[in-house]
Amino acid sequence: MTLAALVPLPVVLPLLGAGINLLAGMRVRLQNLVTVITLVLVLCISGVLLWATDAQGIQVVAVGGWELPFGIALVVDRLSALMLVVSMLVTLSVFIYAVGQEMTDDSQQSPVSVFNPAYLILCAGVAGSFIAGDLFNLYVGFEMLLVASFVLITIGVTPERVRVGATYIVVSLLSSLIFLGSIGLIYAATGTVNMADLAVKLSMLPEDVQLFLHIALLLGFGIKAAVFPLSFWLPDSYPTAPAPVTAVFAGLLTKVGIYAIIRTETLLFFGQSLRTPLLIVAGLTLIVGILGAVAQTDLKRMLSFTLVSHIGYLLFGVALGTELGLAAALYYTVHHIVVQTTLFLAVGLIEQRTGTTKISALGGLMTLSPALSWIFLIPALNLGGIPPLSGFIGKIALFFAGILDADWLTITLVAIGALTSLLTLYVIGRTWNQVFWRSPVEAPERLPETERLIKQIKAVKGARAIGAEEPARQKLPGAMARPAVLMLAVSIALTVFAGPLWRTAENAAVNLIDPRIYVSAVFEVGQNGTPGPDGKSVPPGYADDISEASEQQAGADAAGGEQ
Repeated sequence: MTLAALVPLPVVLPLLGAGINLLAGMRVRLQNLVTVITLVLVLCISGVLLWATDAQGIQVVAVGGWELPFGIALVVDRLSALMLVVSMLVTLSVFIYAVGQEMTDDSQQSPVSVFNPAYLILCAGVAGSFIAGDLFNLYVGFEMLLVASFVLITIGVTPERVRVGATYIVVSLLSSLIFLGSIGLIYAATGTVNMADLAVKLSMLPEDVQLFLHIALLLGFGIKAAVFPLSFWLPDSYPTAPAPVTAVFAGLLTKVGIYAIIRTETLLFFGQSLRTPLLIVAGLTLIVGILGAVAQTDLKRMLSFTLVSHIGYLLFGVALGTELGLAAALYYTVHHIVVQTTLFLAVGLIEQRTGTTKISALGGLMTLSPALSWIFLIPALNLGGIPPLSGFIGKIALFFAGILDADWLTITLVAIGALTSLLTLYVIGRTWNQVFWRSPVEAPERLPETERLIKQIKAVKGARAIGAEEPARQKLPGAMARPAVLMLAVSIALTVFAGPLWRTAENAAVNLIDPRIYVSAVFEVGQNGTPGPDGKSVPPGYADDISEASEQQAGADAAGGEQ
């Protein structure tokens, strides 16, 4: 029994939930209940789709029953399903965290009546981007993300958030205009926007036209993914938003851009390689991002720069274009989504506990909150790539793929990646020492929050000296801590269950390497043609065209390797 009927639900259910939340108005508990039920259902459906892509192959729906490629196609392959599962797990955990923060805070800074519908629309946009089978609906998913993220990033309507939100919206609109213009040009050149159809028709265009369209798409997606030098907007945009918003943005939004780049390189332009420019951009993203992190004195900005830096690892694997490189990039993508989200949730707890995220004004949190120190330290070490954690596994796989490529540029990227990992450990170690281990008396910046920490630590030490109860030791708010601990457990599970996760990433990479699998699955819906891979059908001539383009690209890659 096919499960393709479930494919539209990750988009439909959040939109339906957002509508119900709007009707609910200020009934906060009802809104929260609707949102949690919606996200749980979407997470379960995503899990079923991940199983279905392994057991039954790619799941395709022709919306409205229109014959493909003329109708709208929704497609879930192993890559889409894996991204859906991880993204829905993150959005559910972050939402529970957001509800906990609302319960903990005395201020009414975040209007939940606006937050819940916008949050579900964001989830629908993420899911829509992952399952879109054509470029225009991928653009629609991006625009849903843009509208919802602008609402979320300016929640509270403080002058700083509005200013940063304006910058974010301008940069995002620029990206959208580039993407939309590229879609128009592609349609004018090929007469279609269906990605399976484009896999062949784009390869028939003149080389210079292909190159122009290829670069245009990568430019639009590169802004979304925050690759250098298109990442200037991210470190200023994310830190000003509320902690839950920053966590979900950091975990997911840049990965949607990376997903689009993967589709561009492995499906749309599989016959044309921009390997060298992408590797150079990956190296610059790695080193510039981590050097920016070294210079920061605020926790959120430091993590934002490490986020930019580690996008370079993902782009490195995609640029390699090999099965091992793509598998490593997918594994590291899952790792990075989970770990980066966990770290931002931990920073939110630090801000709730101390009132600030300035590293130069903090200290002594190991004494005041040992549990919080571990919630931050473990994912931080994971991000740095300490063995045997998932960050180490993903980086080693990427480095091994680069070394097997046996090219001077990939070897250079391996060296840059190793240096970036060491600098990440340096930044993480320095930050943990200053925020958790150092006495706040030694903090170079004495804010009111610093003075309060000094008094609390003195009270704790005084109580210990006389054997009395420690009045200043406060428990973390459970409603916020539990989701953070859950994400911490998931990050550890990525190591414990690294084998199954790696096999899933490897199977997804196998599908990506051979675009005929994707094309044949799409054209099986509503068309008959010559037999294709996995018993599917491809329109007459398409299998030969794709095979010829693949062989030409393999020859070009081999020639490049010899040089």
